[in-house]
Amino acid sequence: MARVKRAVNAHKKRRAILEQASGYRGQRSRLYRKAKEQVTHSLVYNYNDRKKRKGDFRQLWIQRINAAARANGITYNRFIQGLKAAGVEVDRKILAELAVNDANAFASLVEVAQKALPSDVNAPKTAA
Repeated sequence: MARVKRAVNAHKKRRAILEQASGYRGQRSRLYRKAKEQVTHSLVYNYNDRKKRKGDFRQLWIQRINAAARANGITYNRFIQGLKAAGVEVDRKILAELAVNDANAFASLVEVAQKALPSDVNAPKTAA
C-alpha cells in the first residue's frame, strides 16, 4: 500500500482556519489551536444571533407601533386587538414602517381598529 503524505492537506486546513481567524486579537489569530476554538465559538455565536435578530426586530417594531399608537390615543394592546377584530392582516413589520414613514395611513388604521373594538372593554364576547 502506498504511503499517504498529509502535509499539504494539513497545511491547507490550518491555513483555512487561520484565514477565518484573521482580525482576532492576539494568539487567537496566530496559533492554530486557539484560532480553531475561537472560529468554532464565532460560528456558534453567529448561528444563535441570527435567531436572536428576529426577536430583536420584532421588539423594535412593537416599540415603534406602540409609540405611534399612543400618539394617536390608543395603546398597542388595544390597537392590535382592534386590527384583529376588524380582520386587518398587516404584520408588525409593515405597521412599524407605516408608523415611521406614513403617519396618515397609520392614523387611518388606528381609526379602523377603534371602530372594531367594543365600546365596553369588559363586555363579554358574544358567540358568533
